[in-house]
Amino acid sequence: MQIETHRMIIRNYTMDDAKDLYAILGNDEVMKDCEPAYSYEKTSNFLSEFCIGKNAAVAAVHKDSGKMIGYILFHSLSESVYEIGWFFNKNYWHQGYAYESCKAVMDYAFDKLDAHKIFAETIDGVKSVGLMKKLGMQLEGIQRSHVKDKDGHWADLYLYGRIKEG
Repeated sequence: MQIETHRMIIRNYTMDDAKDLYAILGNDEVMKDCEPAYSYEKTSNFLSEFCIGKNAAVAAVHKDSGKMIGYILFHSLSESVYEIGWFFNKNYWHQGYAYESCKAVMDYAFDKLDAHKIFAETIDGVKSVGLMKKLGMQLEGIQRSHVKDKDGHWADLYLYGRIKEG
């Protein structure tokens, strides 16, 4: 996959992305609603086995700097149904990069891959949900006390989705 937006390039991962991916997944604040921050070794294995090996995620690269600033989970779970998720480098939060990148991936999925539906899940009922809504997703359900957060507490899982129009 190769998508270009005004400020971003969305592309497949390479092992050269390990350092930038670690800056994202190794950050406690980025990972606070998910799981403990990754070690460099865990990040490298995740990159090799999941992002590249399963082709289940794409890299969001800042055009001007060439730095990989975002991890976007994007894979098909069944025919024409895709899951999307994201983590972005903390230094690039609140600047519209996640929206711009995820919107481009979703547009690509609907237009080029003929996706019927794209969905996302989160236990963060505020920040991530705001972006999901901005991306045109609607609440499909809340699974109460469904997953444990990184501190071992039960948390609600919010499921949002968007169905292809027309």
